Amino acid sequence: MIEVPYGTWESPITAEKASSAIVAFQDLALDGDAVYWSEMRPSEGGRYVIVKYQDGKIEDVLPPDFNARTRVHEYGGAAFTVFQGTIYFTNFQDQRLYRFDIKEKPIALTREGIRFADFKVTPYGIVAIAESHLENDKEPKNFLALINPQTGEVKELSSGYDFYSSPSLNQDFSKIAWISWNHPNMPWDDTQLWVANISEKGLSETYRVDEHFPSQAFFEPLWGPHNELMVSSDKANWWNLYQVHGKSLERLFTVDSEIGQPLWNLGASTWGFYQNNIVCTFFQDGQSRLFTFDKKPTNIELPYTSFSQIRSHHDKVAFIAGAANKPTAIAMIDKGKFTVLRENMAVVDPDYLSVPEHITFPSGKRVAHAFYYAPKNKNTIGKKGTQPPLIVRSHGGPTANSGSNLNLDIQYWTSRGFAFVDVNYAGSTGYGREYRHSLNKQWGVYDVEDCANAALFLAQKGLVDKNKLAITGGSAGGYTTLAALCFTKTFHVGASHYGVSELAALVHDTHKFESRYLDNLIGPYPEEKEKYKERSPLYHVDKLSNPVIFFQGDEDKIVLPNQAQMMFDALKQKGIKTKYVLFKGEQHGFRKAENRIRALEEQREFFVEVLGLGS
Repeated sequence: MIEVPYGTWESPITAEKASSAIVAFQDLALDGDAVYWSEMRPSEGGRYVIVKYQDGKIEDVLPPDFNARTRVHEYGGAAFTVFQGTIYFTNFQDQRLYRFDIKEKPIALTREGIRFADFKVTPYGIVAIAESHLENDKEPKNFLALINPQTGEVKELSSGYDFYSSPSLNQDFSKIAWISWNHPNMPWDDTQLWVANISEKGLSETYRVDEHFPSQAFFEPLWGPHNELMVSSDKANWWNLYQVHGKSLERLFTVDSEIGQPLWNLGASTWGFYQNNIVCTFFQDGQSRLFTFDKKPTNIELPYTSFSQIRSHHDKVAFIAGAANKPTAIAMIDKGKFTVLRENMAVVDPDYLSVPEHITFPSGKRVAHAFYYAPKNKNTIGKKGTQPPLIVRSHGGPTANSGSNLNLDIQYWTSRGFAFVDVNYAGSTGYGREYRHSLNKQWGVYDVEDCANAALFLAQKGLVDKNKLAITGGSAGGYTTLAALCFTKTFHVGASHYGVSELAALVHDTHKFESRYLDNLIGPYPEEKEKYKERSPLYHVDKLSNPVIFFQGDEDKIVLPNQAQMMFDALKQKGIKTKYVLFKGEQHGFRKAENRIRALEEQREFFVEVLGLGS
């Protein structure tokens, strides 16, 4: 091995390898013996392609001029379903629902102006979550819809709440369950679980479950083989499984683990019915395990630590599986046999892969969590007597989390001699409701403290160079990045990807789903107007003295481009080194390979120059 200054090592994990050779799996569905899933492909401009596996054969089934991606809640999810070989999907360009028999061309069913997601095919029509944008001067209307699969006629089954999700039908299609919630709540705050009879006439005898206990977030109601209804609830801190008895809940078993997740994307799934039992994930300390439950949980031994999109039918269960040392996979257990159907990238030489360590560290009077990645390269070590620069990543959301799946964006840095820490700051999911809600009224405070303290913790342990600390993040993580650069003296350079710089602008300009999100994270606006200003980096550029690079999509409807532009202009006026990279045709997050490649390369060039690496 040769000695080379940290941060300047040669690596086979190029920006192209990290960005263009990787697909992102999203939706997954079972139909008889076939498994279907969607792939977001950077090499195809970020198009979502529906893929089919059956009898050992994998094939793309969506014609190349279609893109199976919905914009319900802007974040989408559950953009397609399959029933007896017929695919129903939302096309991204026009957001219309299409019926697609594979040997024919897709046929548009609905008109433009209403978005659809989370489809369930019934004898009465297609049940879906709908979001109407027909009245442009008003907030979009969300409702539970019934769509005629022949004519495309859309009827309202239930409306009146701000948001709907997770429709679920029982075995004989006589009953339906769903979740709703109102502003200012998000789906991981306080939601309602509803049950009703359903027929060709619509809904009847609708009632709310566990109404006397409003402080809970429901997740993924499902009907079992004997028409029993079960759901995940966090009413006792952790998302655990409960059986519904009329209007009351009975917990099946108690675990200090999450069997649920924040519903940023519709159609998320962490459990299902399998072989007359239950199959579910336990998420704890940043990792998941897969269990079956029959009176007691039994671990299914698999070489993965992340499981999502769990879909089950009789003796078969399919899911997305991830691990720190191997590609993310579409996998299946069929009659007890485990099979990997597809991986999202080529296998990478493990001698270049840094395996993350889950760490818990003090942050004031609290504790926070993170994944720490040490530099790793089989050919290179750092100069003797020196320590590596550190990149701190603040994840988005902020109600989301950082996992340990193999992420070549991270390995791009660590294989070049950077240390990397992916912080699950206060408010992150995976550590119970109490931890998730600890960020309420403290966004811009606790998240900033936790990111700064993660860096200081590692520096104090002698693992990183305290004089070469960088921070990066996207969306809400971009906000935390800018806030940390303004309100602490910890970091020396930052990169904000589609981040928030002015909080009041986010209230005024963002989409419906998040338009009241900050009521809980900061306080209601305009009542807490001064607090919004106090925590907005844009108004505290005088406290910022370190360089920042900005990345933004020009079609972003969640964090508008003016957020980056305003901060960039303010830094430029002050004479601070800065750069603004605007990507044409990108929304919230970058999907095109050429833009993902450029973002990584531009950020590395910026960090290397500012931190004086190799000089």
